Amino acid sequence: MQDLPVAHWRPLSLAAVLLLSACAQQAPLTETAMPLPTVPMSPVANKQAQLYGAQAMAAPAAVGMDRRAIILPPEYRPPVQNTEQYGEIRDNPVHVVAREPVSTFSIDVDTGSYANVRRFLNNGRLPPVDAVRVEELINYFPYDYARPADSRHPFGVSTEVAQSPWKNGAELLRIAIQAADQSFGSLPPANLVFLVDVSGSMQSEDKLPLVKKTLRQLVDQLRPQDRVTLITYASGEQLVLPPTPGNQRDTLLRAINSLQAGGATAGEQAMQLAYREAERAYIRGGINRILLATDGDFNVGITDFATLRGMVAEKRKSGISLTTLGYGQGNYNERLMEQLADAGDGNYSYIDTEREAKKVLRQQLSSTLATVASDVKLQVEFNPATVSQYRLIGYENRMLRQEDFQNDQVDAGEIGAGHAVTALYEIIPAGRQGWLGDSRYQPAAAAVTTHGQEYAYVNIRYKPVGKSASTLLSVPVPVGSRPLAQSSTDMRFATAVASYGQQLRGGRHTGNFGWKDTLALAKGAQGQDPFGLRAEFVELVETAASLSSRQPDGSAPPPDLRPQPLPRPVPVKPIPIPRPVLPMPPQPY
Repeated sequence: MQDLPVAHWRPLSLAAVLLLSACAQQAPLTETAMPLPTVPMSPVANKQAQLYGAQAMAAPAAVGMDRRAIILPPEYRPPVQNTEQYGEIRDNPVHVVAREPVSTFSIDVDTGSYANVRRFLNNGRLPPVDAVRVEELINYFPYDYARPADSRHPFGVSTEVAQSPWKNGAELLRIAIQAADQSFGSLPPANLVFLVDVSGSMQSEDKLPLVKKTLRQLVDQLRPQDRVTLITYASGEQLVLPPTPGNQRDTLLRAINSLQAGGATAGEQAMQLAYREAERAYIRGGINRILLATDGDFNVGITDFATLRGMVAEKRKSGISLTTLGYGQGNYNERLMEQLADAGDGNYSYIDTEREAKKVLRQQLSSTLATVASDVKLQVEFNPATVSQYRLIGYENRMLRQEDFQNDQVDAGEIGAGHAVTALYEIIPAGRQGWLGDSRYQPAAAAVTTHGQEYAYVNIRYKPVGKSASTLLSVPVPVGSRPLAQSSTDMRFATAVASYGQQLRGGRHTGNFGWKDTLALAKGAQGQDPFGLRAEFVELVETAASLSSRQPDGSAPPPDLRPQPLPRPVPVKPIPIPRPVLPMPPQPY
């Protein structure tokens, strides 16, 4: 008997599968074809079908193939590109007192870096190094610093010296500034402009929905004498609500609740409109402030960083300040948010949770809105007879030239009602081994016969509210220190936060003081913690320690314990499919 010819079955191409799947939706043919066995689909075909929207991988009934259910792999999600932007920060260097005895910088009351770093840690990631500004971490917390003892000044100044935990023989000098408290009810009337980004990039839950919750926190506290203007911007700007009294709560909430996201981000024109509306409703002797809520992703109109910053710096001369509230992740422009607030004589906060919104605009509303001193500068002169070297911890992007201190035309930071500001110096007393060795050619510092009992002299220059001329306040720092364990609770806690921040930045100057030591120091210095902020900080230290590539004692972990990068996707290889041999009827030649 003559052998029958055979036909080899081959998997269909993607185009053929999609075409046949579409045909399967039509009425079946009346002529019944020979049923063919079902052929399993390869993983490659499954993935391709999913990417192109195929609902099932089955041979169509139109050609006589049995259809079967196919279990598709998990939904494929392409990686999201991270375009967050941070300004570069380089750690302050070590200075030799004999050559550079004077250190000058602007104060900083921003706290955005702390909340932003917290967001990274809570998401299981260490923050970018440039996202960590140590002074903002320290200044995030309230402290029990001395209030102003002299009614001529709006804040009090105190100092404390303790042994450094990071370097043998070094000491820590803490300079503390505490502004007088004021209740919001006692503040002058407020002219507030809410400038809200409602572009398409603000759709996620941690952006516009959280912005609305933030603004509701503020509306709940407004008084009849306050005025609120609401402006939104996306592809264009819109005046949603003209100046409205603070006691018209329902009107304000309806306007806030109606906000929806969509469109591009034309921020510069909207900021111009916000300043015009703020000037139109200006309250002489009152609080005049714009609150900008955005992810900072300006992509239409003027988007150049220097141009935007220059525009805000010019507008601050009108007496209207700018507070920035940052939201979201992935495309967050933190560099722009922090610097706009700096140029606008305001403050910068990052809102990652509703709890943070409550802290900024309810618990610390007076500090956020009311300024008690502007253009505040610190200048510390170290005594070469008692101090040989020093370094300032943090404030890297707030440094000023020595001559800027007495120049009232040079802008500096503002202090709000109830604000606490901390500056930490690590110093090397004269005669002890420092970070730098002795110079071969530079002469040693000449002994000073006067003021030999002082480590340094702290000068603070500021402008009182409504004044254009600055006022000087000076405080000497006497020689002497005590062990860190015997220092005040606030000193120990600020040191723990400074250690945490420096370790997140690589631990260049923390020596063998590791995460375990930082955690123990923080736990022992929680003190009075009415809002649970210090307890939360302890948890963040634990999280950072678990994510860090350094062991709790500061040493490097063994290779098998170090965080490993996420595995790369493994290319899918097709599974060989046996080709069934099908009998075919004889064909005439």
